[in-house]
Amino acid sequence: GAFQKKGHSTRILSPEEAERLAKDQVLVSEFKQLKLEKEAQKNWDLFYKRNSTNFFKDRHWTTREFQELKACREFADQKLTVLEAGCGVGNCLFPLLEEDLNIFVYACDFSPRAVEYVKKNSLYSTERCKVFQCDLTKDDLLENIPADSVDVVTLIFVLSAIHPDKMHLVLKNIYKVLKPGKCVLFRDYGVYDHAMLRFKSGSKLGENFYVRQDGTRSYFFTEEFLSQLFKGEGYEQVVNEYVHRETVNRKEDLCVPRVFLQSKFQKP
Repeated sequence: GAFQKKGHSTRILSPEEAERLAKDQVLVSEFKQLKLEKEAQKNWDLFYKRNSTNFFKDRHWTTREFQELKACREFADQKLTVLEAGCGVGNCLFPLLEEDLNIFVYACDFSPRAVEYVKKNSLYSTERCKVFQCDLTKDDLLENIPADSVDVVTLIFVLSAIHPDKMHLVLKNIYKVLKPGKCVLFRDYGVYDHAMLRFKSGSKLGENFYVRQDGTRSYFFTEEFLSQLFKGEGYEQVVNEYVHRETVNRKEDLCVPRVFLQSKFQKP
């Protein structure tokens, strides 16, 4: 079972959790941090090599959580153009193509291997989607997508994998292809999510920024940080709130507190 609520307050930590986070102040060495940044693509490629297409579940909740995928149409059968920035192996892309026959999706990922998995999927069709490899922090999206042509951009569990100093570059890149008046739909890890509290000491790269054992990295967002990030690149905030979920494992009698940030930012 799962319980979910939305709001603007961060999760309240237990005294033990607060103490553990306060104690964990030692950062990974600068040398190792530079190495992780340099090898980021390789580490994600290895992640997909190990897990192939089996790691993430298909995200059939996307259209439920983001009514905008339907609401941004001016008439019922309007053809929508969507950009999925950071598509992985297509867990969001393919449910979307199946559910909505009137969309064309541009999809890109950092990992060449992930892009290959998407192209090998039996649902992949060049008439309905264009998939390409791209480092959103430096490869210009305009090489693959016309300027001001996209109705909706989804940025789902993507920005957290990018160094905080480079996140603004992703938003700047996306801005160029988004139509004026249209929006970015965002969902990612929120501060004090269960995953953040599970990192062992020696995993910390910076404030709310950690490295996993496989070398992939994860940032945990506060509402304020995300708001400033988008507004700094010229977007207007429509919605920006925490989603608090408690996933209950009845068998083991465990309650796992998940925290995500779910937001919508518009290009004026």
